[in-house]
Amino acid sequence: MVPVAAIYGANASGKSNLLDGLEFMASAVRDSFASWPPDGGMPRRPFRLDPAAREKPSTFVVELVISDVRYTYGFVVDDHKVREEWLYSYPEKRKRVLFERERNEVKFGSTVAELRVKLEVLADLLRSNALFLSLAAQSNVETLLPVYRWFTRTVSFLNSQSLGSSHVATFVKTNQSGLAQMRELLRVADLGISDVIVEDHPEGDWKIAFSPDGVVRLLHGDSGEKFDLEEESAGTRSWLAMLPIVLTTLADGGTLVVDEIDTSLHPVLVLRLVKLFHDRQTNPAGAQLIFTTHDATLLHPPLAEEALARDEIWFIEKEPTGASSLYPLTDFKPRAEDNLERRYLAGKYGAVPNSLEEDFISAIRSVPDDKI
Repeated sequence: MVPVAAIYGANASGKSNLLDGLEFMASAVRDSFASWPPDGGMPRRPFRLDPAAREKPSTFVVELVISDVRYTYGFVVDDHKVREEWLYSYPEKRKRVLFERERNEVKFGSTVAELRVKLEVLADLLRSNALFLSLAAQSNVETLLPVYRWFTRTVSFLNSQSLGSSHVATFVKTNQSGLAQMRELLRVADLGISDVIVEDHPEGDWKIAFSPDGVVRLLHGDSGEKFDLEEESAGTRSWLAMLPIVLTTLADGGTLVVDEIDTSLHPVLVLRLVKLFHDRQTNPAGAQLIFTTHDATLLHPPLAEEALARDEIWFIEKEPTGASSLYPLTDFKPRAEDNLERRYLAGKYGAVPNSLEEDFISAIRSVPDDKI
């Protein structure tokens, strides 16, 4: 398993949809039995550019390595129900069926023979719009818990919607060892920040509902001048908001999924973040970073260091139908001396906007003056 996976592609190529699919899997595993209404159907988002896709099922599959054991878990759903679901493990590289489901009928492999009676009772409780893995975990079926825990505890998602300040305040007040590391990462990022603190809300402050743990303020310079987050640059706020989940992932050995990691961040900071996951001293628990980006400098950084290994680079491209395809750099068998950044931007690997300078000029000049 590689510690980093970087996904490149043009705008609207499907990068975010790829990560959204994994996040949907996590929410379905976590919530489908315990929280989803029995008659609420499946809250999936089918492919919208093909009208026929609404009638076709959606398939979700992951392969995981947990405690050196590989698992394959997946399910097929439509708007109303789970059509199929399966979980396999591969101890000693031999496939073992944990369970296979077709609609509401669940079959169990010999691996879980001692639990067959309990699992069959659970299967009778299964709803059509709930995953069996979600149900079995609620009943503490130990054999299935490693995969359930990966979705509910190990993988974390970070995107523009989750870059608030409340989790920063909670982290600062509850994680002393992590706070020391956060202070250092803020300092060495050359942002002029000397410390981060959390102060109580002024009495009657309406913002307490959104950040009950207090107000985050950053101290600058030798004088320790306090700045509110609203006074900081977008890059500073992005770096600060990422640090709690990054440090938690590195400490616990989880998987962090970040959409558009380079948003508001300088390429050097993105590079430094990636290197934290590569270094065994800063990543002793084997954490993994998966991210989408437009930052081509990571492919061939100007600094005398490799940012991404060849097997850590992926591309996603939109096909004429509007569907997206994902493929690795290794498919192109690049040579050691290749400048990956230059070749990518030149379109050698695809996954770049199909646009020409003259088309942009023509788009402006073709509009009549009386329409401007």
